[in-house]
Amino acid sequence: MYKYTIARQLATKRVITNRGDEIGRLSDLLIAESSGDIEALLVEVDRDSKFAKTVHSKDRLVKIPYSAVTAVSDVFIVDEREIEEVKE
Repeated sequence: MYKYTIARQLATKRVITNRGDEIGRLSDLLIAESSGDIEALLVEVDRDSKFAKTVHSKDRLVKIPYSAVTAVSDVFIVDEREIEEVKE
């Protein structure tokens, strides 16, 4: 059974790793035009987070594959092992 949610309810939700480390806040979603599936999260990285110190991106936005998402409630929880490539 699918559970539907309004996109604006997702806006600015916190994104954390499965170890509880803060990454940042959801900025946008990348959606596949043909299927409507979510491909990735665009996350505005919190400058004070441990994650920010490991990202070599000049932008404050990082793209996290949706496959890394393990749970969504009050926050997005992402599997740290699946976001290693984002840090490189």
